[in-house]
Amino acid sequence: MMRNRSDLADKLVDYFFHWKNEGRAEGRKEGRAEGRKEGRAEGEAEGEAKAILLILETRGLRISDDARERIQTCQDTGQLETWIRKAAVITSTDELFTECDQ
Repeated sequence: MMRNRSDLADKLVDYFFHWKNEGRAEGRKEGRAEGRKEGRAEGEAEGEAKAILLILETRGLRISDDARERIQTCQDTGQLETWIRKAAVITSTDELFTECDQ
């Protein structure tokens, strides 16, 4: 009888470690995928911020330190895309951050 319980316990331990290891592997896989996704989003935001600054600089518009920081720290790609469009037509960097488009 003891042998059967021991065998059963061994099988349960093996089963537990098998699923535990599979769970870890799945967690690592999901973590890597999420990390890649976040990395792409951060890279996209950085590229868009750089584009805004390049457009403003090319157009000869003064960029205050506050404006530069606001642009470079923004992670909202929708907002950055709006600023890219505005950077092409505004006459002052202050206009970049106004809510109403005329």
